Amino acid sequence: QQIVDTAKQMFIEKGFQSTHIGQVCEKLDIARGTVYQYFRNKKEILYAILDVVLEKIEDIFDQDDFNEFFRAAPDSARVLDFVSRRLVSCISVLLGEPIVIKLIYKEIVGVDEEVNERVGRAIAGIKKVVASEVEELIRRGVYREGLDPRVTATMIIGGVMLVVYEYDRQNRD
Repeated sequence: QQIVDTAKQMFIEKGFQSTHIGQVCEKLDIARGTVYQYFRNKKEILYAILDVVLEKIEDIFDQDDFNEFFRAAPDSARVLDFVSRRLVSCISVLLGEPIVIKLIYKEIVGVDEEVNERVGRAIAGIKKVVASEVEELIRRGVYREGLDPRVTATMIIGGVMLVVYEYDRQNRD
């Protein structure tokens, strides 16, 4: 975890392209071989960061938690609070990982097409989880019938990403 945390901080401060495995090793006072036991290259470190974010978001939108919540037959105010808390948790996860914000908005110089593809797959994974929840909320009568779950999920995720981006940008200025 120290390798990932240190590399992440260096990616943010120096840029992805300008950060080298040797610099990470130097900062941690470890041999290069130690890093290569866990990661083949710095892209894999970046992917590990993305995977953790995706896992956290999948945990937030856990289907078992969702089903358990609805077993209690909550009123509309409690449903709104439940859905809002899940979205706020999602925003918190993204705010905790500024490197992901920078990747999403292509602010990291030197990122190649493979990394862009991986980021796109991560976003698609998040959209799939959110679309599933939207679909279930439609089925339960919380959202109106006729909404397209994928379009709605895209709008929700886009809105969340914009809020996170603006928050990050304002805090940098």
